[in-house]
Amino acid sequence: MAEVDATSRGSWNTKLGFVLAAAGSAVGLGNIWKFPNVVADNGGAAFILIYIICCFLIGFPVMIAELTIGRRTRKNPVGAFKALSRNKLFALIGAWGIICGVMILAFYNVVAGWTLSFILEEITYSLGFTHAAAFFANLKHGPENALFSILFMGATVSIIMGGISNGIEKATKTMMPILLGILIVMIGYVFTQNGSTEGLQHYLIPDFSKINAKLVFAAMGQAFFSLSLGMGAMITYGSYLNKKQNIPEAASYVVLFDFAVAFLAGLLIIPALFVAQAHGIQIYQKGSLVSSVGLVFQVLPTLFHSMSHWVSLIFGTTFFILLSMAALTSTISLLEVPVSYAIDEHGIPRKKAALLIAGGILVISIFISFDISWIDILASVFNNVGLPLGGLLICLFLGYFWKTENALLEMKEGYENVENSFFGKLWPIFVKYICPILIGIVFFQALEQLF
Repeated sequence: MAEVDATSRGSWNTKLGFVLAAAGSAVGLGNIWKFPNVVADNGGAAFILIYIICCFLIGFPVMIAELTIGRRTRKNPVGAFKALSRNKLFALIGAWGIICGVMILAFYNVVAGWTLSFILEEITYSLGFTHAAAFFANLKHGPENALFSILFMGATVSIIMGGISNGIEKATKTMMPILLGILIVMIGYVFTQNGSTEGLQHYLIPDFSKINAKLVFAAMGQAFFSLSLGMGAMITYGSYLNKKQNIPEAASYVVLFDFAVAFLAGLLIIPALFVAQAHGIQIYQKGSLVSSVGLVFQVLPTLFHSMSHWVSLIFGTTFFILLSMAALTSTISLLEVPVSYAIDEHGIPRKKAALLIAGGILVISIFISFDISWIDILASVFNNVGLPLGGLLICLFLGYFWKTENALLEMKEGYENVENSFFGKLWPIFVKYICPILIGIVFFQALEQLF
Protein backbone atom coordinates (compact mmCIF):
# COMPACT_ATOMS: atom_id res chain seq x y z
CA MET A 1 0.00 0.00 0.00
CA ALA A 2 1.38 3.41 -0.97
CA GLU A 3 2.64 5.65 1.80
CA VAL A 4 1.00 9.04 2.09
CA ASP A 5 3.44 11.87 2.71
CA ALA A 6 3.10 13.65 6.04
CA THR A 7 2.80 17.04 4.37
CA SER A 8 -0.14 15.89 2.22
CA ARG A 9 -3.17 15.54 4.49
CA GLY A 10 -5.51 14.34 1.74
CA SER A 11 -9.20 15.10 1.31
CA TRP A 12 -12.51 13.44 0.58
CA ASN A 13 -13.05 12.86 -3.14
CA THR A 14 -16.84 13.19 -2.97
CA LYS A 15 -19.60 14.40 -0.67
CA LEU A 16 -20.97 10.86 -0.57
CA GLY A 17 -17.55 9.59 0.47
CA PHE A 18 -17.44 11.98 3.42
CA VAL A 19 -21.04 11.27 4.48
CA LEU A 20 -20.48 7.51 4.42
CA ALA A 21 -17.17 7.82 6.28
CA ALA A 22 -18.63 10.13 8.95
CA ALA A 23 -21.76 7.99 9.23
CA GLY A 24 -19.51 4.94 9.46
CA SER A 25 -17.69 6.58 12.35
CA ALA A 26 -21.02 7.12 14.10
CA VAL A 27 -22.47 3.72 13.19
CA GLY A 28 -20.88 1.21 15.51
CA LEU A 29 -21.72 -1.75 17.68
CA GLY A 30 -23.86 0.49 19.89
CA ASN A 31 -26.26 1.11 17.00
CA ILE A 32 -26.67 -2.61 16.40
CA TRP A 33 -26.99 -3.92 19.95
CA LYS A 34 -27.49 -1.05 22.40
CA PHE A 35 -30.03 1.15 20.61
CA PRO A 36 -32.65 -1.63 20.08
CA ASN A 37 -32.22 -2.73 23.68
CA VAL A 38 -32.71 0.79 25.06
CA VAL A 39 -35.74 1.38 22.82
CA ALA A 40 -37.43 -1.86 23.85
CA ASP A 41 -37.02 -1.07 27.56
CA ASN A 42 -38.11 2.57 27.27
CA GLY A 43 -41.48 2.75 25.59
CA GLY A 44 -40.68 1.58 22.05
CA ALA A 45 -41.54 4.22 19.47
CA ALA A 46 -42.04 6.77 22.27
CA PHE A 47 -38.30 6.56 22.94
CA ILE A 48 -37.51 6.66 19.20
CA LEU A 49 -39.43 9.93 18.89
CA ILE A 50 -37.58 11.52 21.82
CA TYR A 51 -34.28 10.12 20.53
CA ILE A 52 -34.53 11.63 17.04
CA ILE A 53 -35.47 14.99 18.58
CA CYS A 54 -32.40 14.78 20.84
CA CYS A 55 -30.20 13.90 17.85
CA PHE A 56 -31.09 17.21 16.26
CA LEU A 57 -31.14 19.19 19.52
CA ILE A 58 -27.73 17.97 20.72
CA GLY A 59 -25.91 15.88 18.12
CA PHE A 60 -26.57 17.98 15.02
CA PRO A 61 -25.38 21.36 16.39
CA VAL A 62 -22.27 19.85 18.01
CA MET A 63 -21.38 17.89 14.87
CA ILE A 64 -21.58 21.10 12.85
CA ALA A 65 -19.34 22.81 15.41
CA GLU A 66 -16.71 20.07 15.16
CA LEU A 67 -16.80 19.89 11.36
CA THR A 68 -16.49 23.68 11.10
CA ILE A 69 -13.50 23.81 13.46
CA GLY A 70 -11.85 21.04 11.46
CA ARG A 71 -12.41 22.56 8.03
CA ARG A 72 -11.39 26.06 9.17
CA THR A 73 -8.04 24.92 10.54
CA ARG A 74 -7.24 21.89 8.35
CA LYS A 75 -5.73 20.29 11.44
CA ASN A 76 -6.13 17.55 14.01
CA PRO A 77 -7.99 18.33 17.28
CA VAL A 78 -4.90 19.63 19.13
CA GLY A 79 -3.64 21.66 16.17
CA ALA A 80 -7.13 23.02 15.51
CA PHE A 81 -7.48 24.62 18.96
CA LYS A 82 -3.90 25.93 18.74
CA ALA A 83 -4.74 27.58 15.43
CA LEU A 84 -7.91 29.24 16.72
CA SER A 85 -6.55 30.65 19.99
CA ARG A 86 -3.24 31.91 21.36
CA ASN A 87 -4.17 30.46 24.73
CA LYS A 88 -2.40 27.10 24.78
CA LEU A 89 -4.78 25.77 27.42
CA PHE A 90 -7.46 25.34 24.76
CA ALA A 91 -5.29 22.76 23.02
CA LEU A 92 -6.04 20.56 26.05
CA ILE A 93 -9.62 20.22 24.77
CA GLY A 94 -8.28 18.55 21.65
CA ALA A 95 -5.77 16.53 23.66
CA TRP A 96 -8.55 15.25 25.94
CA GLY A 97 -10.55 14.17 22.89
CA ILE A 98 -7.58 12.24 21.50
CA ILE A 99 -6.96 10.55 24.87
CA CYS A 100 -10.62 9.51 25.09
CA GLY A 101 -10.57 8.16 21.54
CA VAL A 102 -7.37 6.18 22.15
CA MET A 103 -8.69 4.59 25.34
CA ILE A 104 -12.07 3.84 23.77
CA LEU A 105 -10.32 2.18 20.82
CA ALA A 106 -8.21 0.11 23.23
CA PHE A 107 -11.25 -1.67 24.72
CA TYR A 108 -13.49 -1.38 21.64
CA ASN A 109 -10.87 -3.30 19.67
CA VAL A 110 -11.26 -6.25 22.06
CA VAL A 111 -15.06 -6.23 21.68
CA ALA A 112 -14.68 -5.88 17.90
CA GLY A 113 -12.40 -8.93 17.98
CA TRP A 114 -15.27 -10.91 19.51
CA THR A 115 -17.30 -10.33 16.33
CA LEU A 116 -14.54 -12.05 14.32
CA SER A 117 -14.38 -14.88 16.85
CA PHE A 118 -18.11 -15.46 16.58
CA ILE A 119 -17.96 -15.66 12.79
CA LEU A 120 -15.80 -18.74 13.35
CA GLU A 121 -18.06 -19.89 16.19
CA GLU A 122 -21.06 -19.93 13.85
CA ILE A 123 -19.15 -21.71 11.08
CA THR A 124 -17.68 -24.40 13.34
CA TYR A 125 -20.96 -25.02 15.17
CA SER A 126 -22.87 -25.38 11.90
CA LEU A 127 -20.26 -27.86 10.63
CA GLY A 128 -20.59 -29.95 13.79
CA PHE A 129 -17.33 -28.96 15.49
CA THR A 130 -18.96 -28.09 18.80
CA HIS A 131 -15.74 -28.11 20.85
CA ALA A 132 -14.16 -25.58 18.48
CA ALA A 133 -17.35 -23.52 18.58
CA ALA A 134 -17.24 -23.46 22.40
CA PHE A 135 -13.63 -22.27 22.23
CA PHE A 136 -14.49 -19.38 19.91
CA ALA A 137 -17.51 -18.45 22.07
CA ASN A 138 -15.44 -18.03 25.25
CA LEU A 139 -15.25 -14.27 25.81
CA LYS A 140 -13.02 -14.66 28.85
CA HIS A 141 -10.19 -16.58 27.17
CA GLY A 142 -7.27 -14.13 27.19
CA PRO A 143 -5.06 -15.58 24.41
CA GLU A 144 -8.06 -15.87 22.08
CA ASN A 145 -9.15 -12.29 22.84
CA ALA A 146 -5.61 -11.07 22.21
CA LEU A 147 -5.37 -12.93 18.88
CA PHE A 148 -8.60 -11.49 17.52
CA SER A 149 -7.72 -8.02 18.84
CA ILE A 150 -4.49 -8.21 16.84
CA LEU A 151 -6.38 -9.30 13.72
CA PHE A 152 -8.95 -6.52 14.06
CA MET A 153 -6.32 -3.86 14.67
CA GLY A 154 -4.48 -5.18 11.61
CA ALA A 155 -7.57 -4.63 9.47
CA THR A 156 -8.00 -1.13 10.93
CA VAL A 157 -4.42 0.00 10.43
CA SER A 158 -4.28 -1.35 6.86
CA ILE A 159 -7.14 1.01 5.92
CA ILE A 160 -5.64 3.99 7.75
CA MET A 161 -2.30 3.54 5.95
CA GLY A 162 -4.12 4.05 2.64
CA GLY A 163 -4.90 7.66 3.53
CA ILE A 164 -8.19 9.52 3.26
CA SER A 165 -9.51 8.95 -0.26
CA ASN A 166 -7.78 5.64 -1.05
CA GLY A 167 -8.10 4.24 2.47
CA ILE A 168 -10.96 5.46 4.65
CA GLU A 169 -13.27 6.74 1.89
CA LYS A 170 -12.77 3.71 -0.34
CA ALA A 171 -13.34 1.28 2.54
CA THR A 172 -16.48 2.96 3.88
CA LYS A 173 -17.95 3.36 0.38
CA THR A 174 -17.70 -0.41 0.12
CA MET A 175 -18.71 -1.42 3.63
CA MET A 176 -21.65 0.89 4.34
CA PRO A 177 -23.84 -0.22 1.38
CA ILE A 178 -23.03 -3.87 2.20
CA LEU A 179 -23.93 -3.25 5.85
CA LEU A 180 -27.28 -1.75 4.83
CA GLY A 181 -27.95 -4.58 2.40
CA ILE A 182 -27.24 -7.24 5.03
CA LEU A 183 -29.51 -5.48 7.52
CA ILE A 184 -32.42 -5.30 5.07
CA VAL A 185 -32.11 -8.92 3.91
CA MET A 186 -31.89 -10.21 7.50
CA ILE A 187 -34.88 -8.10 8.55
CA GLY A 188 -36.89 -9.64 5.71
CA TYR A 189 -36.01 -13.14 6.86
CA VAL A 190 -36.74 -12.50 10.56
CA PHE A 191 -40.17 -11.08 9.69
CA THR A 192 -41.13 -14.50 8.28
CA GLN A 193 -40.46 -16.27 11.62
CA ASN A 194 -42.88 -17.05 14.45
CA GLY A 195 -42.69 -14.46 17.22
CA SER A 196 -41.45 -11.60 15.04
CA THR A 197 -44.83 -9.84 15.04
CA GLU A 198 -44.79 -9.58 18.83
CA GLY A 199 -41.27 -8.16 18.68
CA LEU A 200 -42.28 -5.66 16.03
CA GLN A 201 -45.17 -4.47 18.17
CA HIS A 202 -42.87 -4.19 21.20
CA TYR A 203 -40.51 -2.04 19.13
CA LEU A 204 -42.87 0.17 17.13
CA ILE A 205 -45.96 0.69 19.27
CA PRO A 206 -45.31 3.69 21.52
CA ASP A 207 -45.88 3.48 25.25
CA PHE A 208 -46.23 7.15 26.17
CA SER A 209 -46.78 6.26 29.84
CA LYS A 210 -43.03 5.61 30.05
CA ILE A 211 -42.08 9.12 28.98
CA ASN A 212 -40.47 10.77 31.99
CA ALA A 213 -37.28 12.64 32.88
CA LYS A 214 -35.29 9.40 33.06
CA LEU A 215 -36.33 8.40 29.53
CA VAL A 216 -35.50 11.84 28.14
CA PHE A 217 -32.06 11.79 29.79
CA ALA A 218 -31.45 8.29 28.39
CA ALA A 219 -32.39 9.52 24.90
CA MET A 220 -30.08 12.55 25.27
CA GLY A 221 -27.16 10.34 26.26
CA GLN A 222 -27.80 7.82 23.48
CA ALA A 223 -28.07 10.63 20.91
CA PHE A 224 -24.75 12.14 21.98
CA PHE A 225 -22.78 8.91 22.29
CA SER A 226 -24.05 7.41 19.04
CA LEU A 227 -22.67 10.22 16.85
CA SER A 228 -18.93 9.98 17.71
CA LEU A 229 -18.90 13.46 19.25
CA GLY A 230 -16.58 14.96 21.86
CA MET A 231 -13.43 13.02 20.90
CA GLY A 232 -12.20 14.93 17.87
CA ALA A 233 -13.28 12.43 15.21
CA MET A 234 -15.54 14.95 13.47
CA ILE A 235 -12.92 17.70 13.81
CA THR A 236 -10.46 15.38 12.10
CA TYR A 237 -12.90 14.30 9.38
CA GLY A 238 -13.95 17.92 8.93
CA SER A 239 -10.33 18.90 8.32
CA TYR A 240 -10.43 16.86 5.09
CA LEU A 241 -13.57 18.62 3.76
CA ASN A 242 -13.28 20.92 0.76
CA LYS A 243 -14.55 24.48 0.90
CA LYS A 244 -17.45 23.82 -1.46
CA GLN A 245 -19.09 21.47 1.03
CA ASN A 246 -22.26 22.68 2.76
CA ILE A 247 -21.43 21.72 6.34
CA PRO A 248 -24.95 21.83 7.86
CA GLU A 249 -26.33 19.81 4.96
CA ALA A 250 -23.56 17.21 5.23
CA ALA A 251 -24.05 16.95 9.01
CA SER A 252 -27.79 16.42 8.57
CA TYR A 253 -27.12 13.53 6.17
CA VAL A 254 -24.75 11.93 8.69
CA VAL A 255 -27.26 12.23 11.55
CA LEU A 256 -30.09 10.82 9.42
CA PHE A 257 -27.93 7.96 8.15
CA ASP A 258 -26.85 7.08 11.69
CA PHE A 259 -30.46 7.11 12.86
CA ALA A 260 -31.57 5.02 9.88
CA VAL A 261 -29.04 2.29 10.66
CA ALA A 262 -29.96 2.29 14.35
CA PHE A 263 -33.66 2.10 13.47
CA LEU A 264 -33.11 -0.76 11.00
CA ALA A 265 -31.03 -2.57 13.61
CA GLY A 266 -34.01 -2.36 15.93
CA LEU A 267 -36.23 -3.86 13.22
CA LEU A 268 -33.82 -6.80 13.15
CA ILE A 269 -32.80 -7.28 16.78
CA ILE A 270 -36.08 -6.90 18.69
CA PRO A 271 -38.16 -9.19 16.43
CA ALA A 272 -35.23 -11.66 16.48
CA LEU A 273 -35.32 -11.64 20.28
CA PHE A 274 -39.01 -12.56 20.29
CA VAL A 275 -38.35 -15.24 17.67
CA ALA A 276 -35.81 -16.59 20.16
CA GLN A 277 -38.46 -16.50 22.88
CA ALA A 278 -40.78 -18.47 20.60
CA HIS A 279 -38.01 -21.09 20.44
CA GLY A 280 -38.00 -21.32 24.24
CA ILE A 281 -34.95 -19.10 24.79
CA GLN A 282 -34.98 -16.80 27.85
CA ILE A 283 -34.81 -13.15 26.75
CA TYR A 284 -35.67 -11.35 29.99
CA GLN A 285 -33.50 -10.74 33.05
CA LYS A 286 -35.10 -9.15 36.12
CA GLY A 287 -37.99 -7.79 34.08
CA SER A 288 -35.86 -6.20 31.35
CA LEU A 289 -34.60 -7.54 28.05
CA VAL A 290 -31.20 -9.22 28.29
CA SER A 291 -28.27 -6.76 28.29
CA SER A 292 -26.44 -5.82 25.09
CA VAL A 293 -23.45 -8.19 25.36
CA GLY A 294 -25.61 -11.08 26.53
CA LEU A 295 -28.06 -10.34 23.72
CA VAL A 296 -25.47 -10.50 20.94
CA PHE A 297 -23.10 -13.17 22.20
CA GLN A 298 -25.51 -15.49 24.04
CA VAL A 299 -29.18 -15.14 23.09
CA LEU A 300 -28.80 -14.64 19.33
CA PRO A 301 -26.18 -17.40 18.83
CA THR A 302 -28.51 -19.76 20.72
CA LEU A 303 -31.28 -18.73 18.31
CA PHE A 304 -29.04 -19.31 15.28
CA HIS A 305 -28.12 -22.76 16.61
CA SER A 306 -31.79 -23.69 16.87
CA MET A 307 -32.30 -23.08 13.15
CA SER A 308 -31.84 -25.65 10.42
CA HIS A 309 -28.25 -26.45 9.42
CA TRP A 310 -27.70 -24.22 6.39
CA VAL A 311 -29.94 -21.41 7.64
CA SER A 312 -27.94 -21.34 10.87
CA LEU A 313 -24.66 -21.22 8.97
CA ILE A 314 -25.73 -18.44 6.60
CA PHE A 315 -27.77 -16.36 9.05
CA GLY A 316 -25.39 -16.58 12.01
CA THR A 317 -22.24 -15.96 9.99
CA THR A 318 -23.79 -13.05 8.10
CA PHE A 319 -24.97 -11.42 11.32
CA PHE A 320 -21.46 -11.37 12.81
CA ILE A 321 -20.00 -10.14 9.51
CA LEU A 322 -22.49 -7.28 9.83
CA LEU A 323 -21.24 -6.55 13.36
CA SER A 324 -17.60 -6.74 12.22
CA MET A 325 -18.18 -4.14 9.51
CA ALA A 326 -20.08 -1.85 11.89
CA ALA A 327 -17.17 -2.09 14.33
CA LEU A 328 -14.54 -1.53 11.63
CA THR A 329 -16.13 1.68 10.33
CA SER A 330 -15.80 3.02 13.89
CA THR A 331 -12.29 1.77 14.68
CA ILE A 332 -10.85 3.43 11.58
CA SER A 333 -12.18 6.83 12.71
CA LEU A 334 -10.89 6.24 16.26
CA LEU A 335 -7.40 5.45 14.95
CA GLU A 336 -7.37 8.26 12.38
CA VAL A 337 -7.61 10.93 15.10
CA PRO A 338 -4.26 10.22 16.84
CA VAL A 339 -2.65 9.40 13.47
CA SER A 340 -3.64 12.83 12.12
CA TYR A 341 -2.16 14.38 15.28
CA ALA A 342 1.16 12.59 14.72
CA ILE A 343 1.24 13.68 11.07
CA ASP A 344 0.31 17.33 11.69
CA GLU A 345 2.16 18.07 14.90
CA HIS A 346 5.23 15.86 14.58
CA GLY A 347 5.68 15.40 10.83
CA ILE A 348 5.61 11.60 11.03
CA PRO A 349 4.73 9.90 7.72
CA ARG A 350 1.28 8.35 7.70
CA LYS A 351 2.36 4.71 7.44
CA LYS A 352 4.85 5.00 10.30
CA ALA A 353 2.40 6.98 12.47
CA ALA A 354 -0.37 4.44 11.89
CA LEU A 355 1.85 1.47 12.76
CA LEU A 356 3.37 3.06 15.86
CA ILE A 357 0.10 4.32 17.31
CA ALA A 358 -1.83 1.16 16.47
CA GLY A 359 0.95 -0.87 18.09
CA GLY A 360 0.80 1.22 21.28
CA ILE A 361 -2.99 0.92 21.52
CA LEU A 362 -2.76 -2.78 20.79
CA VAL A 363 -0.57 -3.26 23.86
CA ILE A 364 -3.41 -1.88 25.99
CA SER A 365 -5.94 -4.03 24.12
CA ILE A 366 -3.92 -7.16 24.82
CA PHE A 367 -3.79 -6.27 28.53
CA ILE A 368 -7.59 -5.84 28.51
CA SER A 369 -7.93 -9.16 26.65
CA PHE A 370 -6.77 -10.99 29.76
CA ASP A 371 -9.04 -9.07 32.13
CA ILE A 372 -12.20 -7.92 30.36
CA SER A 373 -13.53 -6.27 33.55
CA TRP A 374 -11.47 -3.27 32.37
CA ILE A 375 -13.92 -2.77 29.51
CA ASP A 376 -16.66 -1.48 31.82
CA ILE A 377 -14.20 0.68 33.78
CA LEU A 378 -12.70 2.35 30.70
CA ALA A 379 -16.12 2.76 29.08
CA SER A 380 -17.44 4.52 32.19
CA VAL A 381 -14.49 6.93 32.39
CA PHE A 382 -13.64 7.72 28.78
CA ASN A 383 -16.91 7.07 26.96
CA ASN A 384 -19.68 7.89 29.42
CA VAL A 385 -17.91 10.79 31.18
CA GLY A 386 -15.10 11.77 28.81
CA LEU A 387 -17.10 12.33 25.64
CA PRO A 388 -19.80 14.62 27.14
CA LEU A 389 -17.01 16.61 28.82
CA GLY A 390 -15.28 16.99 25.46
CA GLY A 391 -18.50 18.01 23.74
CA LEU A 392 -19.31 20.53 26.47
CA LEU A 393 -15.86 22.14 26.21
CA ILE A 394 -16.11 22.34 22.40
CA CYS A 395 -19.45 24.17 22.65
CA LEU A 396 -18.13 26.61 25.25
CA PHE A 397 -14.97 27.27 23.24
CA LEU A 398 -16.81 27.91 19.99
CA GLY A 399 -19.63 29.89 21.59
CA TYR A 400 -17.63 32.16 23.88
CA PHE A 401 -14.02 32.24 22.67
CA TRP A 402 -13.73 31.61 18.93
CA LYS A 403 -17.31 32.93 18.54
CA THR A 404 -20.19 31.60 16.45
CA GLU A 405 -19.84 34.56 14.04
CA ASN A 406 -16.47 33.23 12.92
CA ALA A 407 -17.87 29.74 12.54
CA LEU A 408 -20.69 31.08 10.36
CA LEU A 409 -18.14 32.89 8.20
CA GLU A 410 -16.42 29.56 7.61
CA MET A 411 -19.76 27.94 6.76
CA LYS A 412 -20.44 30.64 4.15
CA GLU A 413 -18.08 28.75 1.88
CA GLY A 414 -20.49 26.09 0.75
CA TYR A 415 -23.59 27.76 2.25
CA GLU A 416 -23.50 31.30 0.90
CA ASN A 417 -26.41 32.91 2.74
CA VAL A 418 -26.02 31.00 6.00
CA GLU A 419 -25.97 34.01 8.32
CA ASN A 420 -29.39 35.18 7.09
CA SER A 421 -30.98 31.75 7.06
CA PHE A 422 -33.21 30.29 9.78
CA PHE A 423 -30.39 27.87 10.57
CA GLY A 424 -27.85 30.70 10.85
CA LYS A 425 -29.98 32.49 13.43
CA LEU A 426 -30.87 29.40 15.45
CA TRP A 427 -27.60 27.44 15.50
CA PRO A 428 -25.62 29.97 17.62
CA ILE A 429 -28.34 29.83 20.28
CA PHE A 430 -28.04 26.07 20.48
CA VAL A 431 -24.23 26.06 20.63
CA LYS A 432 -24.03 28.81 23.24
CA TYR A 433 -26.95 27.93 25.49
CA ILE A 434 -29.06 24.85 24.77
CA CYS A 435 -26.36 22.28 23.95
CA PRO A 436 -24.10 23.15 26.91
CA ILE A 437 -27.04 22.77 29.30
CA LEU A 438 -28.23 19.47 27.82
CA ILE A 439 -24.73 18.00 27.47
CA GLY A 440 -23.97 19.20 30.99
CA ILE A 441 -26.92 17.16 32.27
CA VAL A 442 -25.60 14.07 30.44
CA PHE A 443 -22.10 14.70 31.83
CA PHE A 444 -23.17 15.10 35.47
CA GLN A 445 -25.44 12.07 35.25
CA ALA A 446 -22.54 9.98 33.97
CA LEU A 447 -20.29 11.41 36.66
CA GLU A 448 -22.85 10.50 39.32
CA GLN A 449 -23.08 6.93 38.01
CA LEU A 450 -19.27 6.66 37.96
CA PHE A 451 -18.94 7.55 41.65
